Amino acid sequence: MNKFRRFLIKFATFLLIFIAFLYLNNSSPFMKTDGEAPFLLAHRGVAQTFPMEGITGDACTAERIHEPEHPYLENTIPSMEAAFRAGADIVEFDVQPTAEGRFAVFHDWTLECRTDGVGATREHTMDELKRLDIGYGYTADGGKTYPFRGAGVGLMPTLDEVLARFPEESFLLHVKSNDGEEGIRLARALSALPVERRERLAVYGGDEPIAELRRLVPDLRTMSMATMKRCLIPYLAVGWTGYVPAACHGTQLHLPEKFAPWLWGFPETFVRRMEEAETRVVLVAGDGAWSEGFDDPQAVERLPEKYSGYVWTNRIDLISPYFEK
Repeated sequence: MNKFRRFLIKFATFLLIFIAFLYLNNSSPFMKTDGEAPFLLAHRGVAQTFPMEGITGDACTAERIHEPEHPYLENTIPSMEAAFRAGADIVEFDVQPTAEGRFAVFHDWTLECRTDGVGATREHTMDELKRLDIGYGYTADGGKTYPFRGAGVGLMPTLDEVLARFPEESFLLHVKSNDGEEGIRLARALSALPVERRERLAVYGGDEPIAELRRLVPDLRTMSMATMKRCLIPYLAVGWTGYVPAACHGTQLHLPEKFAPWLWGFPETFVRRMEEAETRVVLVAGDGAWSEGFDDPQAVERLPEKYSGYVWTNRIDLISPYFEK
């Protein structure tokens, strides 16, 4: 009986020590943050927003925008300028290949939703795309009025134009397909840039194009669902020790706020571990399904108190005043 009692005491002591280790090694209350504010990632620059209720993958979001509060259209140079003026640290934009092998900065696979053009974006040359009115399809009242019709002619930029206009700024590029060939083409374009310029760029998208980018431009920060899984699944298994798996190094993580608290050390210990591994942590709103962002004061209030990673927002113009750099 005495042996069994001694065993229970030893086991209880070990368990308490183990629990204390888990808590101290993976908690943020004692982490010094020096009052750091999160970094702000402006999705699509300063853009027109739309209600998320009932949204599907094939929905034309230009047909359901909110009543406009500003004159900017997504994925344009004026919208990016406005985002950086508002305090964005990074601006996200979408790229689409063109018929002659260039890259247009545009969201949609097809032209009918937002523009006065027809057909697949990639079937047109850049000269043809430049002649389109990218504000043609936007309406907030079911088609009674089109407030941006005529204002978007010639505003679809090329990737080269964006990078030339903002040589010192940071960007997140979104590859909208799962076409490996698109990754190869984008790798050719980005590999021609100086290394110090690539350091301020990141690319995310489908597994296949991102795999090609990682293979051909290994110094480029990239992310896909596959790279996220390779990092986070082993981290869930061993992260309690403080170990960061090799797959978590030099990448980017988009964490839905619904799931992020389950990660060892979240928020601040986790963010610091990833920073030391040269990995960027981006917190997105909700479950991450539809590029939901922290877009109003109520959403900002949900951010963890000591979170100092990156915050995804669709309304950089509204939320940046709530953060002091």
